[in-house]
Amino acid sequence: MRKISIAVTAYRVGSYLLRRIPRIWLSPIQRFSAYLAAGVAKEKKMLVGRHLSRVYGEDLPPKQLKKKIHRTFETYARYWIDSARIQDLTDFEIDSGFTVEGFEHIENGWRTGVGPILALPHLGGWEWAGRWLICSPKYQVSVVVEEQSPPELFQFLMKYRQGFGMNVIPLGPSAGGQVVEALKANHVVCLLCDRDIEGNGIEVDFFGERTTVPAGPATLALRTGAHVLPVAVYQREDSHHAVVCPPIKTERTKGRFRDDITKATQDLICVFEDLIRAAPEQWHLMQPNWKSDYGALESFRLQRKNSLKFEKAP
Repeated sequence: MRKISIAVTAYRVGSYLLRRIPRIWLSPIQRFSAYLAAGVAKEKKMLVGRHLSRVYGEDLPPKQLKKKIHRTFETYARYWIDSARIQDLTDFEIDSGFTVEGFEHIENGWRTGVGPILALPHLGGWEWAGRWLICSPKYQVSVVVEEQSPPELFQFLMKYRQGFGMNVIPLGPSAGGQVVEALKANHVVCLLCDRDIEGNGIEVDFFGERTTVPAGPATLALRTGAHVLPVAVYQREDSHHAVVCPPIKTERTKGRFRDDITKATQDLICVFEDLIRAAPEQWHLMQPNWKSDYGALESFRLQRKNSLKFEKAP
């Protein structure tokens, strides 16, 4: 219990300090955090390299891949720094630091009376966009989030997001019903859906290899009539830029319901590939996401274990 308290306290203190230090210090902190994380999180570093190789191709020179891996950790550090700071920023500061193209797709979806679904990969800085949607066009925003450990940290992060107006829905058995209610209330619903956390998703082709991704966006759209809009929020030097794509075609055919879900989900993933290719180093996917990743991770662990044994040998 003491360890949990220390972890949560450390996060709270870090978040507090990041909201108050001069802006000029943020870039050095971002670079140092990335250097530290890349040095400690060896498995995540290996997986980031695998995912980048999927985007760039296997023939990417090792030196370039190494730089791109480090850059990915830098953009991930910035994501957390920005997330810690946005609650204390004014609406004017949020709006000034954000641009968007394709916003009419959100407006069109919202005007139907059923809230649009913003389907996002773990790319760039989506939380800034969520805060902007609340403070500028003044939409009601619901977001489904993965529960984190320890539970006290998850509760802290949930209350933090609620603090700037988000309706936070924890991923779990009741999430689907809560999302349907939010859509019917015309909330803009944000779903991160390039990773199948629960392991019961739809099989698709994603960067040349079969894997599963969440069926949620397509299923919800087919059941409620909500528009599914692929979205990416890219980090710029001192701002964020969102790209909102046209709605994915979702319609019931005479075939099986699951086949309709699969078709719409594959179409969504194809758009995700294009959005990720525009800024691969901002793709913060640091977990195994394809079947082959698990084998590679096991081999990596075995290699490290044998290496440590060799170093300890007299």
